[in-house]
Amino acid sequence: MTDIRRTILWVIFGFSLVLLWDQWQLHNGNKATFFPKPEVATVAPAPAAPASASGVPAASAAVTASPAQVPTSAPAATAAPRERIEVETDVFKLSFDTEGGSLVRTEFTQHRDLVDPKKNMVLLDQSSSRVYLAQTGLIGGDFPTHKAPMSFSGERSLKEGQNELNFRFESAEMNGVKLVKTYTLKRGSYVIDVKHEVINNGQASVSPQLYMQLVRDGNPPEGESAFYFTFTGPAIYTDAKKYTKVEFGDIEKNKAEIDKTSPNGYVAMVQHYFASAWLLADGVQRENFVRKVDTNLYAVGMITPVADLAPGQSKTVSNQLYSGPQEEKVLEALSPGLDLVKDYGWLAMLSKPLYWLLDQIHSVLKNWGWSIVSLVLLLKIAFYWLNAKAYSSMAKMKAINPKIMEMRERLKNNPQQMQQEMMKIYREEKVNPMGGCFPIMVQIPVFIALYWVLLSSVEMRNAPWIGWIQDLSAPDPFFILPLVMTLTTLLQTALNPAPPDPMQAKLMWFMPLIFSVMFFFFPSGLVLYWITNNILSIAQQWVINTRMGVPPQFNLPKFK
Repeated sequence: MTDIRRTILWVIFGFSLVLLWDQWQLHNGNKATFFPKPEVATVAPAPAAPASASGVPAASAAVTASPAQVPTSAPAATAAPRERIEVETDVFKLSFDTEGGSLVRTEFTQHRDLVDPKKNMVLLDQSSSRVYLAQTGLIGGDFPTHKAPMSFSGERSLKEGQNELNFRFESAEMNGVKLVKTYTLKRGSYVIDVKHEVINNGQASVSPQLYMQLVRDGNPPEGESAFYFTFTGPAIYTDAKKYTKVEFGDIEKNKAEIDKTSPNGYVAMVQHYFASAWLLADGVQRENFVRKVDTNLYAVGMITPVADLAPGQSKTVSNQLYSGPQEEKVLEALSPGLDLVKDYGWLAMLSKPLYWLLDQIHSVLKNWGWSIVSLVLLLKIAFYWLNAKAYSSMAKMKAINPKIMEMRERLKNNPQQMQQEMMKIYREEKVNPMGGCFPIMVQIPVFIALYWVLLSSVEMRNAPWIGWIQDLSAPDPFFILPLVMTLTTLLQTALNPAPPDPMQAKLMWFMPLIFSVMFFFFPSGLVLYWITNNILSIAQQWVINTRMGVPPQFNLPKFK
């Protein structure tokens, strides 16, 4: 049993090497060797404008329209010439295209760009480097689509004292059918209320279907770190199948598995810190879809029947478009399951209460950096007795370490007798070699969950702590925190009992150095959390060692 504890540490050490190697490969533009990221068939620059008709999928039995009925180019202009309509509220600036009344750009005035902090964060965009659009239209006949010319009317900015802004896009009649899109923006909100009014001015009954889709290229968001991976791509939620992420590579290979029909849920396009989602009221039947639109261009969306409209009749379908930061409380209130776009991974059941506690602490301290420090302190208090058992066991191991080292040297040519003598020493001294491992392993899921909370929470973006740390989501510009983290980790290693094997003792010192390489590129908030945990652990270990009569000694490596 003497080597079990060392084996566990070596497994952690080896896994860290694997992760570091993979991230180094990705950082240099190569494929990961052991844990490759999902691939997209091509990473060519996205086209300046998306393909039009092919973005809408073939319909199910409940939706009888065919994408072949959607025109591949805009019809002859019978409305105002095509132009960009700029609309502004207190939280974002929006750009709409009069071709289809589509949303083609969202700029967040309260969030800075990751690459250039002097600029605002832009999510939806239509440029040479990014295609990310929100489109709607009608299928089921030769009806107005997201390629139909539309005329704009309404206000373009939210004025002082005004809480709501309304404007509309109206198409010309196509086969007697007119589509009117009315957008409503509210102060302080990233939710866009959309009303699609379908008017039949023709001489025959029609049965149009409304589609809503988000179209995006498969390129990663600009400014993302190569040293940690966050999901970018479509997501679909239904009550039946819950939250389903869809990799761009699975769409490329036609391997995406989704809940195709549902009376509830949403479709979304997700990336680190931000998301866009089309929402329909519960009880409204819809068909969900994901598909490849063009080279390196993908769509996620839904289709819902409007109604059978007799001549002179009209029908309005109301829905919502969310395009903004992944603020958990806002998303929870907006739609069931929408908060899941904030991806905590497989430890969500631990991460959500940790985020709740962090948010409660922040409501008092008003500083996310000190909130992180306080949360780690509370966790260390909660796990005090488990840590005490672990450090007590380590102290006992350290106390008998000279006797173990002497015995190993004396019996180095007789491994079997060495093992027997070692077990005898453990029995006589009442030391459990695994005693220091189990209490720590119990806590690992909690601290991994906290890691994902800090990595996923948009509140860390542009959030200052003290002095030179003005953005907890960005790496330390002067590398002070990573250096402190490295020193505290080395100090912890020095306080732990040295492995009996001299080679193991030397190699164990490389672990903090390997970790430090990764943490030099990690967000400051994550490094701050790790430093706080290290300092509190060192303090507790120091106190316990002193109480047990094992004065702190630094087991420095002896390199020859």
